[in-house]
Amino acid sequence: MDSPVPPSPPHRPAEPPAEPWVRRRDRHGRGMRGPVAPPQVPLSASRADTFRDLVLDSVERLERRWPQLADVEFMVLEVPPPVPGETVPLGGSLPAGKGEPARVVVYRRPVEIRSKNRDERALLVHEVVVEQVAELLGLSPESVDPRYGQD
Repeated sequence: MDSPVPPSPPHRPAEPPAEPWVRRRDRHGRGMRGPVAPPQVPLSASRADTFRDLVLDSVERLERRWPQLADVEFMVLEVPPPVPGETVPLGGSLPAGKGEPARVVVYRRPVEIRSKNRDERALLVHEVVVEQVAELLGLSPESVDPRYGQD
C-alpha cells in the first residue's frame, strides 16, 4: 500500500543555532570579485550629463567676467526644430520677454556630431556659448571672451 506521506528522516540530536550565513561571491574558487569599475570612473554619467557639464563649465567661466549672465537661462536641447532649407544650428538665443528671462540654447546632437573627442567638444561648446551670449548682449564674441577663437 502506497503512503502519501514520506517517511520522516531519522532523528538528529539538537544542534546549537548556527551563525547567520553570509553570502559571498566566490564562484569556482577564483576568489572574491573586485569592484565593477575603478573609483575614479563615473559609472552613472551619461553622454547628456557630461555634455550638460561642459555647458555649465563654459557658463561659469563667462559669468565670472559678465555678472549680468546670472539672469540668463542656459538650456541644453537634443536637436533644434527642423527648418527646411537651412543648415542645422549649434545653438540659439532668445532675448528676455515679458516675465521670461533671456535664454541661450545649445543643441547637443549637432555639437556632438561635429566634434571628434571630448576636448574638441569642450572647445566647440564654449565657442557656441560665447557666440550666443555675444549675440544676446549685442557684442562681438572676442569682447565676450578674449580667448575666443584662439584655442
